Amino acid sequence: MLSTNLKEETKTAHLDLEKQVVQKLKAIRTNADYADFLKYFYTYFSQVEQAIKPYITTSVLPDYPDRRNSVYLKNDIEALGGTVTDVPRVNVPLIENHIQALGALYVMEGSIMGGSIIIKMLEKGGITEGISFFSGYGNQTGYKWGVFTEAMNHQVVGPEQEAIAIKTANETFSKFAEVFDEVNALKS
Repeated sequence: MLSTNLKEETKTAHLDLEKQVVQKLKAIRTNADYADFLKYFYTYFSQVEQAIKPYITTSVLPDYPDRRNSVYLKNDIEALGGTVTDVPRVNVPLIENHIQALGALYVMEGSIMGGSIIIKMLEKGGITEGISFFSGYGNQTGYKWGVFTEAMNHQVVGPEQEAIAIKTANETFSKFAEVFDEVNALKS
């Protein structure tokens, strides 16, 4: 099953990204720090969304229009007093079909699953605003993940298509990790 294979085959890239995210989270001391942290997510997610937009339709994922997206990040940043002007262009995976788009979306939707942990880390530091993105779908998060993985497992069939989805998911993780370095270089 693709969802199981994806989890296993992307473990290294996922953990590499997670290390960077946790390191950044631990450095957050103020709402402004948190807004800056969210800009990494906004920068990347908004551009990946544009890449997958032509391929993720309601025929591929029926509830796609109702899913969390980068607008939540923008709203969180603005709620914290930040802006999303002058977002740099970053490298995103090449998306040319719905299989690659689902591989990328696996990473983006999967970020919801760790959202409650991120919220708890932020709360320990006194940050309680701007958490709509990481709140995911609230008590529907598990259900929505199930709907997504079922749709993905149905849409991506056979070893060749699975390999394409896994490759794109790995690229999505690794290119997101690169964003932290790229944006830091621009700040220097």
